[in-house]
Amino acid sequence: MGCMTRINAIFNDEGGYTVSKVILDHTHACSPGKARHMRCFKKVDARVAKRLEINDEAGIRLSKNFKSVVVEAGGYENVPFGEKECRNYIDKARQLRLGVGGGVALCNYFEYMLKKNPEFYYKVDIDNEMQLNNVFWADTRSRAAYESFGDVITFDTTYLTNAYEMPFAPFVGVNHHGQSILLGCGLISNEDANTFQWLFESWLQCMNDQLPNAIITDQDKAMKIAISRVFPTSRHRFCLWHIMKKLPEKFGSHCRYGEIKSTLHRSVYDSFSEHEFEEHWCNMLNTYDLHENAWLVSLYSDRHFWVPTYVRDTFWAGMSTTQLSEGMKAFFDDYVHSRTTLKQFVDQYDSALRRKVENEAIANFNSFNTDIPCINRYPLEKQFQKAYTLAKFKEV
Repeated sequence: MGCMTRINAIFNDEGGYTVSKVILDHTHACSPGKARHMRCFKKVDARVAKRLEINDEAGIRLSKNFKSVVVEAGGYENVPFGEKECRNYIDKARQLRLGVGGGVALCNYFEYMLKKNPEFYYKVDIDNEMQLNNVFWADTRSRAAYESFGDVITFDTTYLTNAYEMPFAPFVGVNHHGQSILLGCGLISNEDANTFQWLFESWLQCMNDQLPNAIITDQDKAMKIAISRVFPTSRHRFCLWHIMKKLPEKFGSHCRYGEIKSTLHRSVYDSFSEHEFEEHWCNMLNTYDLHENAWLVSLYSDRHFWVPTYVRDTFWAGMSTTQLSEGMKAFFDDYVHSRTTLKQFVDQYDSALRRKVENEAIANFNSFNTDIPCINRYPLEKQFQKAYTLAKFKEV
């Protein structure tokens, strides 16, 4: 703009500065409100800094954290820094709070927990360059819960991939209230058969080599191989929900999609015997000329892993799909997300578990202090009322 406004100073012989030139006349209209965009004015004051740190430790994401400051200030024009400065400050605060790198922070957390309780278990897989490959851990409560509720577990890695590209891999069960419970979890660097085998073996060793009766996963082939190696006697089932939700992708463009969807649903859900399923399936292939459909061919070859009539001889604790893992995801979503670093995960994992314990304690209290009246006079219903928790009695 050619504006010559300036104040110049030179270093003098006495070690100070002497003003050598002052020009105060601008050649353009001044906008003091824009000064906040200059780097020298972008500072986070102590009061706002404290608010940012508290919100961050409470698990509030950065974008919402910054917006809360804007709302409190009455608009962006009253905030002397931007979201970038907010992010830089929080990153620095986290480093100061933990003081070490992610892998080291994780190991320090494990050692701290082990000192608190010798029953805490963890295992770390380090490569030749001393880089963190995979990690598994389970707290004392998870190990104790498995002894009571270890009949069926679900395992799912589709929930979250963190800032280090390490999928979060929780082992999930269900308690006597029908609530999802964490039975250990891992962070893995790969999703091949050998990595899954390492994780499953670590989990099994943690649980004193007590195999689960059944396990539910998605259709991942590497996972299937690892399960056959580590859990040879456990009944393996694919998540039915994950399979059925692929219908629009596989047949959405078919001119008879609606009919195919209804027929497949009837074949899967309304077949009460293996023979009946085979008959319905064959009729579907003939009716819609789907004999060459690769997806259906694959599903049929794996029918013993997912069709309800083939797996009804096993107790599944109401966990017909990995949707309980989805419930665990919703539980952790308030605390961790795709940008979560290992250092943050250490902090937030404990907070999430404490809330889970509180939810179970509330359910226990309600079950002991609340009665749902029976709807008939049969002694059997009265027996259920006394034996079951509120959640389970409502299901009956």
